[in-house]
Amino acid sequence: MKLAYLGVLVFILLASGWLEVVLRTRVYTRWRRLVLTLTVPVAVFVVWDIYAIGADHWGFSDQYTTGILLGVLPLEELLFFIVVPIAAILSVEAVRSVKGWPLGDEVLPDLPPDAHPDLHIGPLR
Repeated sequence: MKLAYLGVLVFILLASGWLEVVLRTRVYTRWRRLVLTLTVPVAVFVVWDIYAIGADHWGFSDQYTTGILLGVLPLEELLFFIVVPIAAILSVEAVRSVKGWPLGDEVLPDLPPDAHPDLHIGPLR
């Protein structure tokens, strides 16, 4: 069971990773955007976890982790803060891909309001 936590993370990556290939979400190909998106949450949660472990609010069982520590933080915990947000981003991008929805940072062409109901931006008639 030493690989249980790592196994869950691999499952999460496999369960969401196909979206990159099948629906062409382009999450991994836009790696700069992905790194920028992950930077703040990873930093915040790493600091939070280090504080909580130091204050004995919680800890991690050697029975379910590899035992590889980055300071007081198990490797799997750091990977959790990376893998789970990537799975969420892949899911959002997959929905956008299927529905054709803009998320807000794309430059949209000037379209007439009736061109596509999901792309209408502005007051409704």
